Amino acid sequence: MPSQTIIIDCDPGIDDAVALLLALASPDELDLLAVTAVCGNVSLDLTERNARRVLALAARPEVPVYPGAGRPIMIAHHGATVHGDDGLGGVPLPEPASAPQQRGAVDYLLETLAGRPGEISLCCLGPLSNPGLATVQRPEILRSTRQVVLMGGAAGRGNVTPHAEFNFHVDPHAAQLVLRSGAEVVMLGLDVTRQAPITEARLRQLAAVETAAARAAHDMLAFYGQGDTALHDPCVIAYLLRPQLFSGRRCWVDVETLDEERFGQSRVQPVSPYGQRQANALVIDRVDADGLFELLCERLARLP
Repeated sequence: MPSQTIIIDCDPGIDDAVALLLALASPDELDLLAVTAVCGNVSLDLTERNARRVLALAARPEVPVYPGAGRPIMIAHHGATVHGDDGLGGVPLPEPASAPQQRGAVDYLLETLAGRPGEISLCCLGPLSNPGLATVQRPEILRSTRQVVLMGGAAGRGNVTPHAEFNFHVDPHAAQLVLRSGAEVVMLGLDVTRQAPITEARLRQLAAVETAAARAAHDMLAFYGQGDTALHDPCVIAYLLRPQLFSGRRCWVDVETLDEERFGQSRVQPVSPYGQRQANALVIDRVDADGLFELLCERLARLP
């Protein structure tokens, strides 16, 4: 029986697609209930379709995909360019083998998390609009999760502005809601993902894995590496599978939503037993990058 039950909330996106493949290749550890899609790297119609394409590649079309927020909570949507026009670098993945669910992602999250309190790890790989909207409707809902493990934020410099990381910048109000929700939050931001660069040697390591999933991951990451060399979203899934590859510290994290220059910046402050603020996140700041890529290659070899 899998040791963890998860829902993946994502905006595929190349690194989201690789993270999905890593989770799908690990059924002994991870029971993936569903994928909830959100606009982010590209528009919602592409992200939910791309999620179903990845599921088809992994021969797992039975995993349901719920389309979610088509825009951030309070601002206009601005996508990324490093994923190409289709979000997957033009790599020819299979056509979807399933239809999207008619039910919306937020409704699915509200019912499923409430029905299984303390059981589900919510893995957030994109802007946090879906769980943010869920907390607007039911402020206590994320406290029903086992944990919320997210890729987003940065204690140091950003990647879309000098201050802000992409996922938090796209929907900072949602990020703020999640961080203030009272959930057990694990944050894997740029400070750790930049320690896992997509190098030529690591692409060769992937190329040596002779499965269709590994070939697709290689081709997508080779495209992605032309604009962003960090392996972001797979770190979330790797943390669930091999937490010993990572280390971090408890911190207080908030998100800037007022200052235009610093919009979307995550303010990360250490806390002490004598401080006024309580920690609201475990902020991961170290990763064994070689171990991460070895895990990725080993798991992609298990897929078709």
